[in-house]
Amino acid sequence: MKVNELRKLSDEELTNQINESKKELFDLRLKQSTGNLDKPSKIRELRKNVARMKTILRERTIENGGEK
Repeated sequence: MKVNELRKLSDEELTNQINESKKELFDLRLKQSTGNLDKPSKIRELRKNVARMKTILRERTIENGGEK
């Protein structure tokens, strides 16, 4: 997803997206360890997307004037 699309999502939707991406990342790492991974670049892409989503959530937290 692009950053603009991610910013349109609510906090709850972002959290759900993060959880889904982490599950997919885990599955890809398992495939990689067994040698069945077709696109190794997908792991890097997912890691970056998770980081983007976490950054957006953190920015919103700071904008609302508080720590977690």
